[in-house]
Amino acid sequence: MKALVISPDPALRHQLKTAVGGLERRTGEPWTVSEAPDGREGLRVAWRELPDLVVADEIASGAGGFAVTRDLKGAAVPFPGAVILVLARAQDEWLAKWSGADAWLVKPVDPFALADAAGDLVERLRKEPV
Repeated sequence: MKALVISPDPALRHQLKTAVGGLERRTGEPWTVSEAPDGREGLRVAWRELPDLVVADEIASGAGGFAVTRDLKGAAVPFPGAVILVLARAQDEWLAKWSGADAWLVKPVDPFALADAAGDLVERLRKEPV
């Protein structure tokens, strides 16, 4: 299975990669996790690799997490994977809904909550593909 982590913050990318990498225990399948330091690169990687999961930081430069999510989920042929947004503040939840995110978490991100949300979404998408 494949995941993509998008954030300009190397420490946050590492934290998100580690949390997503732990999904192997839940899914029973190995996960490869790609990284992108900004939204534009993240969109290129997402459409090229079609990962099962994208975790995007709201403050990603170039194109923020909301724009990335809106581009993926609002495309003529919607992105088939799950998208989780990492928000800077809880007040941005309405933007996460507007963008079409499948789930969102507020910083600081609890890696266990991220792994649970990601695992639930991936299982749901396996049963009900987009």
